[in-house]
Amino acid sequence: MDDRPIGVFDSGVGGLTVFRAVERALPAESLVYLGDTARVPYGTKSPATVARFARQATRFLRGHRVKMLIVACNTASSVALESLEEQAGAPVIGVIHPGARRAAELSQTGRIGVIGTRATIDSGAYSAAIRSLREDAEVFSHACPLFVPLAEEGWGADGIAHQVAQRYLEPLRQARIDTLVLGCTHYPLLTETIGQVMGRSVQLVDSAESTASEVRERLEREPGLAARPSPDGAKHRFFVTDVPQPFQEVAERFLGRPILTEACILGSREELE
Repeated sequence: MDDRPIGVFDSGVGGLTVFRAVERALPAESLVYLGDTARVPYGTKSPATVARFARQATRFLRGHRVKMLIVACNTASSVALESLEEQAGAPVIGVIHPGARRAAELSQTGRIGVIGTRATIDSGAYSAAIRSLREDAEVFSHACPLFVPLAEEGWGADGIAHQVAQRYLEPLRQARIDTLVLGCTHYPLLTETIGQVMGRSVQLVDSAESTASEVRERLEREPGLAARPSPDGAKHRFFVTDVPQPFQEVAERFLGRPILTEACILGSREELE
């Protein structure tokens, strides 16, 4: 058995949706969560910049001896995933393929919508993944950059969020999709609002649950990688790259319990000088 923790990395609070899904699916596993809150959002930045941030996060989590890395950020998954596994020295799982697989399975008509940051949408990663799984799929993509700051502020169910969602999602309503991929881990924090705007006929795909299933499958495939159940329970740690309090407030509300959040700095000494 391997009692080392699993690392979970995101640009901010959005990766908590993945954290919670993994925690529920694998209660024996300890998790180390890193939110790069000093540099959120990633979706407005260049692929080269996001890849650099992802490498720095990977280096930090490797310092905590993680046995697996979950890149719980769609933007980083779309531009940096393949380059991280060698650096991580451990299996690396992103959130795009699990979400695409679930959407391909759920859609009855093959008309699938994807919303995400500009960087994720511009990468075409979801469209390519969905079409590789389902040849008849028609994919309609739309960037929703304001959803991230709304989630970071904890305003996912606010009236402002509803107005923004109506503006962003109208083209997808017109496209008559039957399945919508929430292609950013921040977006499930707006599930209620997005669901109200899209209507009951549209199924929402949160890649967090699919990612948790993939993590469980990976642990089961590799003998000795899973943790042994402990009478003391799993131990989780939370790190952010900016002031901890705002993250902690949103995280405690989302997780429904108190947590301790620690501040950290990413990047090597050479990169910071």
